[in-house]
Amino acid sequence: MTKRNSKKQIGIKEVLLSLVLIVVLWVGQEYLDLDLANGTPIIEAEPTGALQVYFTAPRYPDTGDRTGGLDMKLVAAIDRARERVDIAAFELNLPTVTEALIRAHQRGVRVRLVTESDYDDRLGPIELRRAGIPVVTDSRSGFMHNKFVVIDGQETWTGSWNFTVNCTFRNNNNALVIQSPLMAANYMAEFDEMFERGEFGPTSTDDTPHPFIDLNGIQIETIFESEGDSRTRMIELINESDSSIAFMAFVFTDSDIAQAIIDRHRAGVHVMGVMESRNIGGLGSEFETFERAGIDVFRDGNPYALHHKVIILDESVVITGSYNFSANAARNNDENVLIIHSPDVAAIYLEEFDRAYDEAVDAARNN
Repeated sequence: MTKRNSKKQIGIKEVLLSLVLIVVLWVGQEYLDLDLANGTPIIEAEPTGALQVYFTAPRYPDTGDRTGGLDMKLVAAIDRARERVDIAAFELNLPTVTEALIRAHQRGVRVRLVTESDYDDRLGPIELRRAGIPVVTDSRSGFMHNKFVVIDGQETWTGSWNFTVNCTFRNNNNALVIQSPLMAANYMAEFDEMFERGEFGPTSTDDTPHPFIDLNGIQIETIFESEGDSRTRMIELINESDSSIAFMAFVFTDSDIAQAIIDRHRAGVHVMGVMESRNIGGLGSEFETFERAGIDVFRDGNPYALHHKVIILDESVVITGSYNFSANAARNNDENVLIIHSPDVAAIYLEEFDRAYDEAVDAARNN
C-alpha cells in the first residue's frame, strides 16, 4: 500500500475539535459503558492482564506432611502486597495464610477479612482480630460462601479453594489468579458491599462495574450471587452447546441446570460428569437423574472430597467459582461465578477433568 503525504497544516481549531471528540468518546465508553457505534454494552479490554490456573494435589492417605501446597503461592502474593489485601473467606484456618496476612498488616498494608459467621471461631479470624485486623461476618442463615482475595487493586484470587488445611491438602480444588485492575475492581466492589455496608445475599447491590472484560483476548464474565442471575446465564450457555459438556460438582441439586444438560445430551451432545460421592445421595441430588438419562456420570474417586464447581462447554467455555449448583447458591448465599471464554483455559480444566474422571472410573472398578 502506498503511503500518502500531505503538506496541509493542521490549525488550532482542528486540534481543539479533535480533543473534544476524544473526550466525548472516552466519556461514552468509561462512564456510560456504551459502544457508540450502536448503543449496546461493550466488552472492556484489559490489555496488560494475565490469568493463571492452579489445582490442588490431594494427598491420600494424609501423612500429615502439609507443606508446599497452593497456600504458599498465595502467601508469596500476600508478601508482595504494598497497599491493600481484602479477603472474603468462607473459612480460614491455614496458619501460613493467616501469618502472611498479619505480616502484611504489620508492615502497613490495609488488611480486611469478611468471613462466614459459622466459622468465625476458626484460627484465621481469631488471630487476625488479635493482631488488630478488622473482621466482619455475615451473621445470617445464608452462607457467605466466597473464597477470594484482592491484592493492591490489581491481583484477584478466586475459585473453589477454601483457605483451609482440608481444601489445600485433601480436596480437589481449582484457583484462578487474574492480573487485571478491571477484575479487581469487580471483586473490590463486592467486598466493600459486605465489609462496609453489611450487604449480604439477596440484599446486596447488583452493581458489578465491569461484568464483561477482555483479558488479552480471553473474554470473562463476572457474576455475583445472590443478587445476580448466574443460573439463567449458565442455562443459556448450556443450551448453546453443540458438541460436549463436562462437569465436576461438589453439590448438584439444581434441577433446572440438570435438565438443561440432559436436554443437550438427548440432542446428541457428549456429556460426562464427576460428582462428590458423599453428596450424591443427599436431598435433591441430580446424580441418579443423570444416570437414568444415560449420562456418563461417576462418583469421584478422592476418599476425601472433590470440591470443584466447574462446567466446561464445547472445549471452549469454563464456568467456575464458589457457586455450587444448588438453589441456596442462587437464592441465599454470597457467591461469585466466572465464565471464561477461551479454548486454552478450557484445555487446562479438561486436563483436570480427565484426571478426576479416570480416578473415578478406577474407584468404581475397585469397589
